Amino acid sequence: MLKRLSAILATSVLAAPLAVGLARASETEELAPFKMIRSLQYVQDSVVLGDHSAIEMQRFMLGEIDKRLRAADEAIFRDPRNVDAALVYVMSGGNPQTLDYLTDRDIEGNFDARVTDSLRQYLRGKGLLIIENLSKAAPEYRNSRVGPYLFLILGNAISQQDPVAAMKYYDWARLTSPGTIIEEAALRRSVSVAVQAGDPEKGFRYALNYARRYLTSPYASQFADVFVELAVMHFDEAVEKRVAEILAFMDQARQREVYLRVARRAAIAGNQTLARLASARAEELALNGGGQLQLLASFYEGLAAVPSEDVFTAAQTLAAIPDDKLSPRDRALREAARAIAEEVVRLPQGESPAQASLPIPETTLGETTPGPEAEGGEAGKTGSGMSPFAEADDKAPPAARAPAPGGEPSASAEQAAAADPVLDDFVANGRSKIKEIDALLAEEGL
Repeated sequence: MLKRLSAILATSVLAAPLAVGLARASETEELAPFKMIRSLQYVQDSVVLGDHSAIEMQRFMLGEIDKRLRAADEAIFRDPRNVDAALVYVMSGGNPQTLDYLTDRDIEGNFDARVTDSLRQYLRGKGLLIIENLSKAAPEYRNSRVGPYLFLILGNAISQQDPVAAMKYYDWARLTSPGTIIEEAALRRSVSVAVQAGDPEKGFRYALNYARRYLTSPYASQFADVFVELAVMHFDEAVEKRVAEILAFMDQARQREVYLRVARRAAIAGNQTLARLASARAEELALNGGGQLQLLASFYEGLAAVPSEDVFTAAQTLAAIPDDKLSPRDRALREAARAIAEEVVRLPQGESPAQASLPIPETTLGETTPGPEAEGGEAGKTGSGMSPFAEADDKAPPAARAPAPGGEPSASAEQAAAADPVLDDFVANGRSKIKEIDALLAEEGL
């Protein structure tokens, strides 16, 4: 096993020191679990720093560490470093059943039951049940090898209930593990909980730190999701400058893709100013990127104009875009916008002659900001896939992705809309506004 691992590691310049160490160890004795975990951590840190070729190595090492832990004599866990190694393995995407196997055989009490019980609950999707016990136990491990992992998991568990407390746990995790997968995960999740906590200042600060360090991470598409949500929810002139500052760390293609996503979210949320601004920025950046990208920017700008006095022009602009130039999701958006436009200009049923002569009232659609979009699957799973970092997609590019401009499997607009709750909210919200206007006119006797 070690000879095979050494050969694979030797193919990577970054992992060359590891290959030499493993080769020497194979000549003497089986590696201790804590030494193998160090190699796993090195590979995982390399992945989030941009070496995506190490993702397969990460999977391989998780499998080999699993075999080593299960085959180890119980006496090996008298060394606290090997106990920590077993815990880090499970918290890094390893097989959770291996933790059950080790603790069931732990007759000497080498494993802390408070920690192992909490991890078992967390890995089974019962994070809320671990908060009380782990919040008491984690401070005791503050300066240990497993401390950053425990604080990251504690932050994940409490994030929905208390996002402010979660940010504190994430801060401790990342500050004690700079340049690692722990810091990458803590920064990315901190942006998300800052959105929940309604603290845009912290959110943009975390986002700036992430953009400086981890834009080449395979998890960066998740960061793009929450960053777009942060920008749309708190947009103003000052935020525009913060967004530009963060995007300056990205290449032109990524900046364009993020602006397109902001335009799409803003159009759905009914924020016409932001949708038009983001569309204009995307169009500027698309000058060298082909007509397809410029078309998408115009499309989102047209969506934003539907609930305005320019509804007729907007509807004509949207209708002129060929179906094959839009993804199924964007075709569904266009159908929703078309339905809204028809409702805006439709005269109320059973109107009197006086009512028919009245101008159509101006409305603002989509006032309620819908929840975050699910832009597609996130990352390939390693080991069990039960990792506190993320469920990352190694097949997806690390850049923030705009809606695909075409070439996707054909689907009707109705099918795509049914699969997207954001569209349902968009249509339902717009139609409810029209009904409210009709009711108001009826009450006035018009």
